Amino acid sequence: MLVAALTGAAFGLIHALLTVPLGLSQHVTGIGVTMLATSASYYIYRIALPNVATPPRITAFQPVNIPGLSDLPFLGTALFQQTPLTFLALGLFAAAAFVLYRTPLGLAVRAVGENPAAVEAQGLDVHRIRIMAVVTGSALMAIGGAFLTMSAFNAFFFEMTGGRGWICIALTVFASWRPGKALLGALLFGAFDAFQLRLQTQVGAAVPSQVFLMLPYLLSIAALCVIARRADYPKALMVPYIKGQR
Repeated sequence: MLVAALTGAAFGLIHALLTVPLGLSQHVTGIGVTMLATSASYYIYRIALPNVATPPRITAFQPVNIPGLSDLPFLGTALFQQTPLTFLALGLFAAAAFVLYRTPLGLAVRAVGENPAAVEAQGLDVHRIRIMAVVTGSALMAIGGAFLTMSAFNAFFFEMTGGRGWICIALTVFASWRPGKALLGALLFGAFDAFQLRLQTQVGAAVPSQVFLMLPYLLSIAALCVIARRADYPKALMVPYIKGQR
């Protein structure tokens, strides 16, 4: 997990250096870094395991039962019989919410997205704060990717993310950049994803499985179309900041 976090932070640093001090397009740079990371993972996998037909298996993180709570009806299985990485995700959500809204650091992070000139007037380095935020977020996203190989599954295989990473963009807009609403959106997407698996089991081969696989993404697009126009996004979102410029 530490290696995943450091790798994500490294790619985040590349993205941050290109978009923050150089002011390049975040869309173009983000797609380029994503393609670089994806291709690099495929290349390293083929170099490390050139003659492997099936992915090697590992012993994944196992669900942890919390005494007393895991035996509760319905909620016990859903909330208190999860792997350690799930509990880590919930802990990171609480930590992020606390830092963003209860600490001077969080105030500075939010301010560089709203009014970077005011932050610079306070003697703080806008570029440094933005770079730090991008690197930290990239490390956390990489931990989310490692969850798939080390917790949800027990191996690495190509296209295993299934586009879930792109859903984070929709969730961010859906949540208006607020941690609490982002957690709610993530839980809703997870519920839709689990529901389509149940539907496949119930319906069987009468309907192509790809139809069910599309459902969570279609619902995400629909939610994005409804909420995006009312989203309270940061005023300086994707706007390059030049030091000393007003």
